[in-house]
Amino acid sequence: MISTVVWGTGNVGRAAIRAVEAHPALELVAVLVHDPAKVGRDAGELAGLDHELEVRASDDIEAVLAARPRAVVYAASGDIRPDDALADIARALRSGAVVVSPALYPLYDHRGAPPEFRDPVVAAIAEGGGSLFASGVDPGWGNDVLPLLVSGLGSTVDAIRCQEIFDYSTYDQPDSVRLLVGMGQPMDYDPPMLWDTVPTMVWGGQIRLMARALGVELDEIRETLDRRPLDTTVSTRTMGDFEAGTQGAVRFEVQGIVGGEPLIVIEHVTRIHPSCAPDWPTPPDGTGAHRVIIEGRPRIEVTVEAADEGENRSAGGNATAVGRLVNAIDWLVDQAPGLYDALDVPLRPAVGKLGHRGRKQ
Repeated sequence: MISTVVWGTGNVGRAAIRAVEAHPALELVAVLVHDPAKVGRDAGELAGLDHELEVRASDDIEAVLAARPRAVVYAASGDIRPDDALADIARALRSGAVVVSPALYPLYDHRGAPPEFRDPVVAAIAEGGGSLFASGVDPGWGNDVLPLLVSGLGSTVDAIRCQEIFDYSTYDQPDSVRLLVGMGQPMDYDPPMLWDTVPTMVWGGQIRLMARALGVELDEIRETLDRRPLDTTVSTRTMGDFEAGTQGAVRFEVQGIVGGEPLIVIEHVTRIHPSCAPDWPTPPDGTGAHRVIIEGRPRIEVTVEAADEGENRSAGGNATAVGRLVNAIDWLVDQAPGLYDALDVPLRPAVGKLGHRGRKQ
């Protein structure tokens, strides 16, 4: 059994505990938390399971890493604390652990990562002998392994488009939704996630990964952006009210330009309420989906809808990101220390899990 730590118990961490508990090759040995109110609570309770796991949450990072776990699922957010997340991940790598995480977008394509992100990780791996695989859903499998797999079903491929189409009122992270993305803010507010070059920082690595896998050279990466205000005030179940006239929808593209044309495109269509921007693409049920469109012969369209924690689509997306990462751990343990990306790490079937209802037998 591979001794595994889950670091963080928020939206991603809850799913990570469940995924580690369900994996037949992994043993959950510790859970790290920041909130003092969570210290001492059972991991099963924190993950929303109906049984205890007999693993108590701790805030003693030094003691947990000193026990030399073989793997760490770093599930704490890096969106508004990238420096702290990078330092935490480097610390885990120096302990010799295999680390998987969705936290740091620049490391999804580590070959193109800025030196300030890549160099500390490379140094930590050299010192401790660990490995890192950073990935997610979008950015992540929704715009690397899925479109590449589907592209192989065609005779010709003219263009690839990956879409995330979501009602963000299902996303239980108000700071990210209101401050980073700008939902509910005046239209003259400049959301940090939409600043020039930031979408490329987040999703450009996925464009580069797809181009590398397809064997094409990128001319450049471009961005487009459109924003719409709410026509009326709306109320959401998870995040309260959003006033009329404030930002209610965002649509942007990160485009990989090949031969002067946008042939590899990642598009986001994000709303805080279905009534905003009804002329933009919508998911099948109005809540959320990831879609890949292969223009070519034949034309192929694949839509993925995932739900978890009471049919919540954002929780479902988090769970798929965690599944991709946690299911890679036993493969990574058998590899040499280093930095790995989505083109290196195979997408693997759920060996030993079918019919186990998420609990080891």
